[in-house]
Amino acid sequence: MARVEDEALLRGEGRYVADISRRDELHVVFARSQEAHARIIGIDSTRARAKPGVAAIFTAADVPTTPMPPFLWDIPPEELVRSLQVQMKHHDQHLLATDRVRYVGEPLALIVARDRYAAEDALEDLDVEYDPLPAVTGPGPSSPDAVLHDGWGDNVGVRLTVSKGDTASALASAAHVVHETFEIQRQAGIPLECRGAIAEFDTLSKRLTVWSSTQNVHPLQKAVAGLTGIPVENVRVVAPDVGGGFGTKGVLYPEELLLAWAALQLARPLKWIEDRVEHMQSSIHARDQRHDILLGLDVDGRIVALEDHFDLDAGAFNPLGIVIPCNSVSHLMGPYRVPNFVAEATLYVTNKTPMAPYRGAGRPEAVFAMERIIERAARAIDLDPVELRLRNLVQPDEMPYEVGIPYRDGHPIVLDGGDFPGSLREAAELLQTADHSTESGLVEGVGFAAYVEGTAIGPFEGAVVRVEAGGRVSVATGAASQGQGHRTSFAQICAESLGVRPDQVDVIGGDTESIRYGWGTVASRSAVLAGNAVARAALRVRQKIAQVASDVLEVSFEDVEIENGMISPAGAPEAGVSIADLVAGLEPGTPFFRDLGPGLEATEYFEPPTVTWSHGVHGVRIGVDLDTYEIHILDYVIVHDCGRIINPLIVDGQIHGGVAQGIGGALLEEVVYNAEGQLLTGTFMDYLIPTSMDVPTMQLRHHETPSPGNPLGLKGMGEGGAIPPPAALANAVEDALSDHDLVIRRTPISPSSLFELLNQGRV
Repeated sequence: MARVEDEALLRGEGRYVADISRRDELHVVFARSQEAHARIIGIDSTRARAKPGVAAIFTAADVPTTPMPPFLWDIPPEELVRSLQVQMKHHDQHLLATDRVRYVGEPLALIVARDRYAAEDALEDLDVEYDPLPAVTGPGPSSPDAVLHDGWGDNVGVRLTVSKGDTASALASAAHVVHETFEIQRQAGIPLECRGAIAEFDTLSKRLTVWSSTQNVHPLQKAVAGLTGIPVENVRVVAPDVGGGFGTKGVLYPEELLLAWAALQLARPLKWIEDRVEHMQSSIHARDQRHDILLGLDVDGRIVALEDHFDLDAGAFNPLGIVIPCNSVSHLMGPYRVPNFVAEATLYVTNKTPMAPYRGAGRPEAVFAMERIIERAARAIDLDPVELRLRNLVQPDEMPYEVGIPYRDGHPIVLDGGDFPGSLREAAELLQTADHSTESGLVEGVGFAAYVEGTAIGPFEGAVVRVEAGGRVSVATGAASQGQGHRTSFAQICAESLGVRPDQVDVIGGDTESIRYGWGTVASRSAVLAGNAVARAALRVRQKIAQVASDVLEVSFEDVEIENGMISPAGAPEAGVSIADLVAGLEPGTPFFRDLGPGLEATEYFEPPTVTWSHGVHGVRIGVDLDTYEIHILDYVIVHDCGRIINPLIVDGQIHGGVAQGIGGALLEEVVYNAEGQLLTGTFMDYLIPTSMDVPTMQLRHHETPSPGNPLGLKGMGEGGAIPPPAALANAVEDALSDHDLVIRRTPISPSSLFELLNQGRV
């Protein structure tokens, strides 16, 4: 089934935040810090306020002093904090910088004017006086005047440790121990649409409406209500069409809260649209980890122990606490048997843009470290890398497999099914038999990377299924789409459960007015949580339909059949009635209304017991041009298992898009700061992203191992495509250049970095 979203989007008929205009709206521009770390001596807005068209300028002295409220998973489960020996420091992040700034791009003031041009003109005349402080640009010890947050003493924000077995003894007695350091660079999420918001307060109804390109309308609704003091039921948050999110739009930012607050003060609608330079400076960054990792093996090449100490550069603030370090720890062992394990994560704050989840959220970093150390181990013991993996992969007959450490929801990690060795063998066969033309002058190599992915974390998601008066079916859910195809997938689930055609179903997502509670679209969770809620609600409506139809058709409840929107006795479709006819009999004043209540409607919320586990293997053949040091991707194969597949086209598209982003992380993308904390990669002239010339045609095979953790057997898959490409590509480059005794320790693997590696001591 083709996506129902696509025709309108391809015709340019999408409706994004920037497309929405309100009567008498004013426009907002944010003044942002140009210093990485400095005390604010003063902000003089006299000249700026005098500019034509300026309606208001607000600084920290004017706005609420309460810190940013919690959002999503800021506060981890107590049992997880205990089991991981978590040490976590608290800091307050304010809506606007107060006494000092901590990164280039931190908001200092909002300027409100008749249009964007007038606001930008006023911005040029806003005078900010700074007293510069030393900038912290990386993890490690810092001087007292370079500590970012008051009362901390140092810049360590989180330290946690997880272990099982006796790793020290196992490493001491191992036949082989391989030790390496690997680094995954800082990246930015690059959605097609930057962030944006509109806020409008209706003085008559006392209702506040916020349109936002957010991934989480209900958490944003709660945050806006908390800041403004408006009852949550009087705050409506709408995410219209959203041009990509990838986690970048899945955290709480000051801008939407400030717009909502300022709209109340001025009694005018306010609009803010982020530009790309602003996005690179101020929207969250991600990745940025350095792993010091040891792998121990016995004489047969079987893993006996894994030890990893890694640092994370979180930027100036840490909006989601232990989420990313926990994700990395939870995925380090991947699909392998590791009897002894210890991992220690240390999260540092620095004078950079804050870090938060971006597609994969700590998993690509862990997979890079693990798959690279396995590759190094294979070379160290002179064993084929595929064979080494096969000797250590969890076998199908070992499922469900207890890993022995907790996930970040506090529950034990239990891999819930799949054929890991079968996926690797199939990927190796696909790559071996791929029909490709060798380009002359290229040195070829192959690489693989296997991974598991914890998906569909709680706490819940909901759905309302309603048969409308004309017989069409509406589905409302708190899961908001940023391009994932929710209108198609949820229509399919509802249609199958209810007994109607998918084209009879209309899906509404990302609107707090359509359903009371919701969580949002993050963490590869929408299909599992919202999908199962849709199925449950549709089944409840189906039961009510059968109950009414059994009286109307004078047959038993069990003999009612519902198919393609028609209700009939079993075996007698010609005697049927339509759902539209039936719902008309449940209006006030009808007999069925008195017995069963009005309409055909049900609301359900699905709470998973814990996460589901997808897995996959990526294989790649590359060619290196030793004249230009360019890397050419010749073949790319994927074997993937995300449980029961709802829509193969959507799954394929999600994986293709994830691989494209993974290629960007492997070969091109890097956020770079200088020693003073100034961003050097603020535009696409400097921050390179993949184009159609960089993304190859892919061979993709699916396995379907239904999850036992939910009735539909679904597993999440939105992030999976982005997780293994950096590891697979690094392994392939190292294989191609094996004669040069070269080790790829860092991404991106650019032509300049390859030149330096191959010419060390000779440049």
